[in-house]
Amino acid sequence: MSNEMTGLVQTVLGAIDPAELGPTSTHEHLLIDFRCMFTPPTEASDFPKAYAPLTMQNLGWVRYNLFSNRDNLLVGDVDTAIDEVGLFRHAGGGTIVDATTIGIGRDPLGLARIARATGVNVVMGAGYYVGDTHGADVDAKSEDELADQMVAEVTEGVGATGVRAGIIGELGCSWPLQDNERKVLRAGAQAQQRAGAAILIHPGRNEAAPAEIIEVLADAGACTGRVIMSHLDRTVRDEVALLDLASTGCYLEYDLFGWEISNYPLSDLDMITDAQRMAYVRLLVDEGYGERIVLAHDVFAKHRLAAYGGHGYAHILENIVPRLRKKGFTSAELDDILIHNPARVLPLA
Repeated sequence: MSNEMTGLVQTVLGAIDPAELGPTSTHEHLLIDFRCMFTPPTEASDFPKAYAPLTMQNLGWVRYNLFSNRDNLLVGDVDTAIDEVGLFRHAGGGTIVDATTIGIGRDPLGLARIARATGVNVVMGAGYYVGDTHGADVDAKSEDELADQMVAEVTEGVGATGVRAGIIGELGCSWPLQDNERKVLRAGAQAQQRAGAAILIHPGRNEAAPAEIIEVLADAGACTGRVIMSHLDRTVRDEVALLDLASTGCYLEYDLFGWEISNYPLSDLDMITDAQRMAYVRLLVDEGYGERIVLAHDVFAKHRLAAYGGHGYAHILENIVPRLRKKGFTSAELDDILIHNPARVLPLA
């Protein structure tokens, strides 16, 4: 990384000063093809619903069976994304980290169009999603070659697009870790050292997964203080385990705000509510980790967009921040979580 980039945040439209970020959502998907997660229903009467377009008439069923409607899992319309990100902008939002990586439809030029149309800063991810979405090239490439690719995506741009990534990840991990996922993690650690970008992690769905991933990254030379551990909402419920993870110095991301339905088809655990998410955030602040918390919605499907009756990208700013204030969060605490913490972790170092 050239010295002139140090301390700046790389967005899809160029590098900016971290002071320009404003309120930041650190884990979203503005454009994503998540049909790799499609799970057709087994009941004959539900099968037609699996291939029907998402409408107000089937929205209730889709909300409860989100991975069983194929149309729901493709968020690919740039004009819709511009409208949705515009709502975030109108609510006071400044920056969105798009966590879509290789394997789930990353779209550099589409993200650039959205950023230009809305005035919202968009930070794009480099690297690969979970092993089940990896192509044969991941098998064939060495750790060094994967690192070279991630570095190039940050320093030169993705392919011939010229659009640069500003963060490494979300690097996808399963439970247990697959061999290729471990290789990608180690490559990400190497790329972090060379390109200076933070690392964003999608942990496997097991409470032990985040700690194992931190260990793999640290062993490969990553700065764990510049790692964002995503999806804590659905991964770590035990307070002791959570505080142990916090003690590693990584950033702690609660990124499923707006998901209020308890049914979570990908885990034996029920999904927690926004009230429970806020309680975990309060715990971490009280334990001294207020400068290590970031928030997001992880919108990855149509049913969570405002255009389809969902909460959209503005939900935290419009609904959660007022509730946090009522619960006693100070302006300084909220500014850390929404503005200062992203501005600490996102600049290239």
